[in-house]
Amino acid sequence: MLRLTIIDIEMDDIVKQAMAKWPDVPDCYGWLGLDMRGHWYLRDAATQVCGDFPNAKGQRLEHAGLLAFLGRNYQPDAQGRWYFQNGPQRVFVELQVAPWVLRVDSRGGVETHTGLAVAPQQCLQDEQGWVYLAGAYGLGLVHGMDMVHVAEQLEQGRWIVADAHSTELAERFGFVRSPKLANGE
Repeated sequence: MLRLTIIDIEMDDIVKQAMAKWPDVPDCYGWLGLDMRGHWYLRDAATQVCGDFPNAKGQRLEHAGLLAFLGRNYQPDAQGRWYFQNGPQRVFVELQVAPWVLRVDSRGGVETHTGLAVAPQQCLQDEQGWVYLAGAYGLGLVHGMDMVHVAEQLEQGRWIVADAHSTELAERFGFVRSPKLANGE
């Protein structure tokens, strides 16, 4: 099983201070989701009653400052559960597909949905035709609108695609799609 090294992402100082001040705040599950286009969703109690993510998505978050804060404080724990560190509280993220959604530009540059530059080490395609790139931050799904740029990279021989099965990716790359279900909630 291939496991990529996850690089620690530097959290905001205000978050670190809150964690030190209130060390025993319980974790939160099911309240935040990341879809296959890199959009964050707030999933209140009424949304959660309607079903699991992504079937019941909730309210899409669009405030630029909030999205930047989420991105700066988003990372995995030792079990591969991705979370947003909201002050002293870990808010675990329900992932529709993978922990990252990647944008590919016309020059082959790759960036996560949170704005981190990625140097792809692997290119994979699953049985549905979805393309993934793996790098130092882990696995990311390529945004559907960027497939023309992926095709250009493949045609130029910069990337070589390998087959993968979607049901094996979480284990292979060490992430948990539903921390809520993994926690038994």
